[in-house]
Amino acid sequence: MKKFELLAASALTVFFAAPAMAQDSSQGDAEYSSANDIVVTATRRNETVQEVPIAITAISNELLENAGVQDIRGLEQLAPSLQTTTGQSAATGSSLSIRGIGTAGDNPGFEPAVGVFIDGVFRPRAGVALSELPELQRVEILRGPQGTLFGRNTSAGALSIFTAQPAFEFGGYVEGSYGNYNAYELEGAITGPVSEQLALRLDAGYRKRDGYINDANSDRAINDINRWNVRGQALLDSGDITLRLIGDYSSTDEDCCGAISVARGPLNAAINAVTAPQGIIGSYVGDAVTIGGISYTQNPEHRTQAISPNRGYGERVRDYGFSGELNWDLGNVTLTSITAYRVWRATRDQDIDFAGIDRAYRSGYKTGLNDFTQEIRLQGSAGILDWLVGGFYLNEKLTLRDTVNIGNDGNRYVDTVFAGQLAPAFGRPLQFYGSLGPSVPLFGQAILNPAVPPAGFGALAPLVACFRAQAGTGAPGACQIPNYPTAVIPGLAALVTSPLPGAAAGQGNNPDLFTVKTNAFAAFTHNIVNVTDKFSVTLGARFNYEKKDLDASINNNTGSCTFFNQVRAGDPAATAYANFLRNVPGLFNNLFLLSCNPAINTEFNGNYAHSQDESKVTGTVKLAYKISPSFLAYASYDRGYKSGGYNLDQATFDSVLLGGNGAQASDLAFGSETVDSFEVGFKSSWGRAFTLNVAGFYGKYKDLQNLVFSGNNFVVQNIDSSTSKGVEAEATIRPSSDFTVRLGYTFLDAKYDASNNFTGTPLAGLEGRQIQNQPRHVVTSTVTWQPQITSGLKGLLHVDARLNGETEIVGISPLNANRGIVRNPAYALVSARVGLQSNDGNIRGEFFVENLTNQFYYVTGFAVPEQNGNYAGYPGMPRFYGVRARFGF
Repeated sequence: MKKFELLAASALTVFFAAPAMAQDSSQGDAEYSSANDIVVTATRRNETVQEVPIAITAISNELLENAGVQDIRGLEQLAPSLQTTTGQSAATGSSLSIRGIGTAGDNPGFEPAVGVFIDGVFRPRAGVALSELPELQRVEILRGPQGTLFGRNTSAGALSIFTAQPAFEFGGYVEGSYGNYNAYELEGAITGPVSEQLALRLDAGYRKRDGYINDANSDRAINDINRWNVRGQALLDSGDITLRLIGDYSSTDEDCCGAISVARGPLNAAINAVTAPQGIIGSYVGDAVTIGGISYTQNPEHRTQAISPNRGYGERVRDYGFSGELNWDLGNVTLTSITAYRVWRATRDQDIDFAGIDRAYRSGYKTGLNDFTQEIRLQGSAGILDWLVGGFYLNEKLTLRDTVNIGNDGNRYVDTVFAGQLAPAFGRPLQFYGSLGPSVPLFGQAILNPAVPPAGFGALAPLVACFRAQAGTGAPGACQIPNYPTAVIPGLAALVTSPLPGAAAGQGNNPDLFTVKTNAFAAFTHNIVNVTDKFSVTLGARFNYEKKDLDASINNNTGSCTFFNQVRAGDPAATAYANFLRNVPGLFNNLFLLSCNPAINTEFNGNYAHSQDESKVTGTVKLAYKISPSFLAYASYDRGYKSGGYNLDQATFDSVLLGGNGAQASDLAFGSETVDSFEVGFKSSWGRAFTLNVAGFYGKYKDLQNLVFSGNNFVVQNIDSSTSKGVEAEATIRPSSDFTVRLGYTFLDAKYDASNNFTGTPLAGLEGRQIQNQPRHVVTSTVTWQPQITSGLKGLLHVDARLNGETEIVGISPLNANRGIVRNPAYALVSARVGLQSNDGNIRGEFFVENLTNQFYYVTGFAVPEQNGNYAGYPGMPRFYGVRARFGF
């Protein structure tokens, strides 16, 4: 083993000799740290990455600075098993996934599978954790279920973020940058002692950037940045006791998030028919090609979206909180207590039809979280045992004010859709709400038109004859359908020959209000038995108890639901008309879903209450064996768990008019998910210059919580069985102190198991397929070279890249069932920095570029609501470049 290590180290030194010899001092540099010598606290003990028998990616402050990481989304460029996505909202539609398992956004009732802990404080949603980060010490990315070491349990992994602490030496920095899209940023910090035992620190920053998605109907651009933050800390260190207090506040006021058209189906013609007379672009086409009846955008890199002129994507977020961490050395035992209270509020507007048509919108949508958390740990050693016991409490109040409203084109869109669909069968366009004017007959007028005999309606002739008898315009004897009632129904003729009641602009949610209160308790323990100097056994367990209470108030005033409410109430005329419409294939259901969408259906009006509680025992077993001082092998089993919750969306209810049993509070609930996770791996250090860590993983998920689009809304669907398996490899090469290479690779086989039956669900046809928006292959690499230019000046050349394999995001292509309608071919994202800096890094100037090749890709995508066949995608950022300078003291 030793001989092989020496040969490998020699080969690597020769390979990288050119950059290493670019400066003389590296030849005699004998005192630089080894390739992956980062001290982490993933097991609540100070150990290097190479000593911890778990899959962990540790990212140092220096690498975070060189890579320009400003929020959690930037970490995926450095960690192949981590993926971040942002959907319809940066605040409420963001998601993190590890090993293919995550928590999609777009539903604030959906808790994360990947937990984020900032200075030990749990952030309850991914969007809450995406605020600007202050100066960091390091980031630890733990892969696989967590629960025996962290306050809040997670089923897929955790991000543990450590910010810079107050220092007992006076110092600080000011940093500024300017880039294209009129981007500028200013941030800084100051720290120092107040006394021998007390130090303070203050961080603040401001960032602004213009948007990069253009509006086809105006000169505005969305997906901009406009945010600021401030953070104060106090550190009291008396020796045996340390107390760290943190208070922070951040604010954003931005326009997010735009989605461009990817594919357009037949209903796209109705959109353009409504907007063209207004001089408005309905959906931005650009160059397009039609394949299998669907038009695909050819040049999405234009990043242009048609937006309703009177609607926007404004998003305002306020996030603040306080925390205190106490560490008390009691001799052989250390007590740690972390107490935190956080408040988060998001208000946003949204053009939810994602087109120039003013079909529907949100205005003043508000969601908020109030979280109190308390974690207590006791930790110590006794002989061969390193032990830890802890407890955790979470009290959370989640509120949501939903405001889906009908726009100015609401009735016209419905009439235009049916005018186009009914014309082939009835010989001319027909409408229901009269929004197309008197030149287009009403559907009922056409059916009762005495100038057209029943025979003129073809296959519908028997039904038309019977219906005319009920309306009093035809002879009962003409009805040849057995047992069809032919008595004249008062008011039926007047009902069908008059426009149905429509929706006035602004009607809809008035608003819908949801509150979910969560109380979670947990007790956990994590114990390492050092059987020998080389062999250790880790045993951990966690007891979880969680209770959620839901209160909901649904308040809709949608005028176009009037007719359907009459049907539901048993009105004779409305019921007869509905029965006729049901006999025209698909007509009644489609008219109902477009006119009285489940998201604004007055049938669901009322107050609802529901509670659910659950308790679970989870745990871990790990075996670790140190084959040599530089080679650690391990195997582990983890039982992971994530609690159930509630869909905060009235569209989750099922209507009696579509065969459901009506609105029940329990309809909003979804169940918990569990995972049995297995992992084997090794960690090796091949001399000081090279480390190689490899892990193989297998996770079997039961009732995986998956957020899917049902055609009208996003709902959580528990998947019976899913599997995430694969291999991860990470290598760090550092032949000299000024040159470092990090390489990462993940092979991911994350699938909905073939044993699932998705018939009649939004996932139909995806049995046995890769979980959507999860690439099978990811490669990451970073190269950092900091040659000594003069005795006090170093250069900087940093390049990082992420190569994603082809990824199917959403939909099934009509030409190739193995491909999605929204998809990414394999692509690479490359970023780079070049500059100069002082030896201590306090003074530095650099040029930077992100997405160097201006690669176009989709972050995620979706089927557009109420536009069957239309798909949209959220585009990634184009090339972004600029200059940055830092002055430290």
